[in-house]
Amino acid sequence: MTAGEDAPEVYRRAVRTLNRADVPFLVGGTFALAQFTEVVRDTKDFDIFVRPADVRRALSSLVRDGWKVSLPYPHWLGKAYIDDIFIDIIFSSGNGVALVDDEWFAHAPTAQVLGLELPVCPAEEALWSKAFVCERERYDGADVLHLIRDCGQRLDWARLLRRFGANWRVLYAHVVLFGFAYPGERDRVPGWVMDELGQRLADDRYPEAGAAGVCRGTLLSREQYLVDLERLGYIDGRLLSDEVHMSLEDIDRWTKAIPGRSSLDEEPGNRGGG
Repeated sequence: MTAGEDAPEVYRRAVRTLNRADVPFLVGGTFALAQFTEVVRDTKDFDIFVRPADVRRALSSLVRDGWKVSLPYPHWLGKAYIDDIFIDIIFSSGNGVALVDDEWFAHAPTAQVLGLELPVCPAEEALWSKAFVCERERYDGADVLHLIRDCGQRLDWARLLRRFGANWRVLYAHVVLFGFAYPGERDRVPGWVMDELGQRLADDRYPEAGAAGVCRGTLLSREQYLVDLERLGYIDGRLLSDEVHMSLEDIDRWTKAIPGRSSLDEEPGNRGGG
């Protein structure tokens, strides 16, 4: 980084590098959220979303441009650094559910970001990935509700229901909270969505067959349900779900990165993600 370069210019440098390498990417995080909602906040990083197959190619192209890179969490996150400025290269979610696939790109709008016309993560996929971030130190539920408030009438709710799949209760929890937070705007969630989810709940209110002793709370927080696994003998729901793309090694590495549990805490920018 040459003297005088600020963070936005370094981010633009990363974008140009990925474009030259023909690596398809989407802009996410705070920059994407600001395109869909009234939420605008300062950020200390820049989130780039890529397909899993493109992660190493993205990192290699940045290395050739003078960046230092790492892949601290091989199931969802890479990082690139220039001095104290860094970007996250994201290809899934911390809980292994929201894998970046072709649909992210097929539905991605373009927007002015950093003075450039860039593709950004679709509102639906942003909501899907944020809905699972329920850590003690980071909770993205307010972002989810703001997305519903500002985009609810144009969201592809059928796609959202499909995205959540067997985890539909997580979506239902957020839309119920939306009606509490914004009582005068409950129509931002279509009636048929509430009817569908309400009917699912009515039909599915008894214990799930074969789920005795299973805790799926680990999909919401990597830390807050460890007591259930380590002291109460529950089975980690991440190990039993076809929708979770994590190995046992991934889970162990992600758990050890919890602040206070290992030296991985020192990795700059460690964050939640379910």
